[in-house]
Amino acid sequence: MISLGENPLTAEDRGLTAALLRLMAGELPPPFAVRRFRPLPSLSYGPGDLHTGAPGERDFGPHVDQTNYSVVVDEKVVVKWLTPPVPLPHPTPEILAHLVEAGFNHTAPPYAALTRVADTHEELLALVTGYLPDARDGWEWCVDEAAAGTADFAPELGRLAADLHLALATLPSGRPGDLAVRAEAALQEALDLTGGEDGAWLATKATALRRELAPLAKPVTSPLIRIHGDLHVGQILKWRDGYAVIDFDGNPTVTEADPYQPAARDVAQLAMSLEHVAQVAIKRRDTPPARAAAWVAKARATMLTAYRARLAAKDRPDLLDADLIRPFEVEQECRELIYAARHLPRWRYAPMGVLRTWYHEENIT
Repeated sequence: MISLGENPLTAEDRGLTAALLRLMAGELPPPFAVRRFRPLPSLSYGPGDLHTGAPGERDFGPHVDQTNYSVVVDEKVVVKWLTPPVPLPHPTPEILAHLVEAGFNHTAPPYAALTRVADTHEELLALVTGYLPDARDGWEWCVDEAAAGTADFAPELGRLAADLHLALATLPSGRPGDLAVRAEAALQEALDLTGGEDGAWLATKATALRRELAPLAKPVTSPLIRIHGDLHVGQILKWRDGYAVIDFDGNPTVTEADPYQPAARDVAQLAMSLEHVAQVAIKRRDTPPARAAAWVAKARATMLTAYRARLAAKDRPDLLDADLIRPFEVEQECRELIYAARHLPRWRYAPMGVLRTWYHEENIT
């Protein structure tokens, strides 16, 4: 039997992932268990034991920045090892199971979740999904679009987000926390953590930012659904056959984020990621700011139009309260500044570039 320690990703474990998939065709003994969503595809196992007869394995290379570790097996399956394992309950297995039941196919095909009982609790070890050939995430393909000034992708992006929300809206709803309190806390933390010239400038805009957040103090009238929670272009893969949304783990930068929210929060984050793509194109592709601004205006408007049209076509226009988009966008930029301060200082140029553009100030990065 394969032995899984705290981190099974050593050189000695080459072949472990493929061997695991073969064992998953049967029943794993305790303390391991498998939750299956769809049948695994057939893999090209050769002769010999589990290791020498295993199909080929590879990772995504050192250039891929990811919290966990993913292994591609036989160019058909991706096993994402959670490092370290995550205590259950975890949102992803439940959401994947529901998306299969709801017939949502615009994601990497979900096959299984591997769990283990450890001491007194159960934990998630790995997620098994399909491999999408030629896949690139939005921090690559969408930046290419911005640099080229093309937004033909935007209608598909809007329809994809709408279809995801239509599927998630069939889950039982919940009750959100205080949206205004959460947003004010994010603004205050962003003000506290953003230093230097950027911080001084941000402080002069605090009153205006609070004014933008004010609608969050009103009662929520749109349905509360199980949202994606971290919906940005980096979670949208462009692959050989179209687009797919991935990573249903929730927002790792928000402690105890309520999973039940207005759909507008996902929409706002997706829209803001287009704004960030424009900033990346300016900084790294030498795209003129005026051209980047024109691109993002067109991409945003087209994406939102397609999103609304899809909801209307499915008789669910009530899912989107458009009045919440702007305050959620402002909160999102505060969270981007917090993330930059705590984890990735060089990223600060993107949210600051957006905020300076919004408030018609010189874009100093």
